[in-house]
Amino acid sequence: MSAHIIAFRGITPAIDPDCFIAPGATIIGDVTIGAGSSVWFGCVLRGDVNSIRIGRNTNIQDGTVLHVGDDPPRSVVIGDNVLIGHMAMIHGCTIEDGAFIGMQAMILDGAVVEAGALLAAGSLVAPGKRITAGQLWAGRPARPIRPLTDRDRDMQARGAPHYVDLAREYRAHG
Repeated sequence: MSAHIIAFRGITPAIDPDCFIAPGATIIGDVTIGAGSSVWFGCVLRGDVNSIRIGRNTNIQDGTVLHVGDDPPRSVVIGDNVLIGHMAMIHGCTIEDGAFIGMQAMILDGAVVEAGALLAAGSLVAPGKRITAGQLWAGRPARPIRPLTDRDRDMQARGAPHYVDLAREYRAHG
């Protein structure tokens, strides 16, 4: 099984050669993925009616869905060194550099997760909401819980390099 890279409306995804795209991932249309990033098993990235931009050394973990909006137009913009946990739902929003998105979190249209913010597993970010830097947010709907600790920041700092190394190992054995 290989990844499905699909052109849509004449636009083919632009994936840096230093990326790892797992077998079974599907990437459609206007999607750009930066060097060192990884898209894991079972992910769907649908840049069909708008664009998806993913920076460098970012990982999109197993089963995650990224989609865009068209009414009103909403792109997905994800910065560098972002960790997006398993089965997250990312729709028409912005996630800035170094943010950590927990497993099964949902981020809706027009929301912004600021640089370095941590969103707990299972959280729901309502449309247009801003998740502030330096904070742990959790809940449905998400709300601020506390400032990040040194332990939180250490976990975030180790996450992106870990996935870059793991992706390189997969590419070397694939």
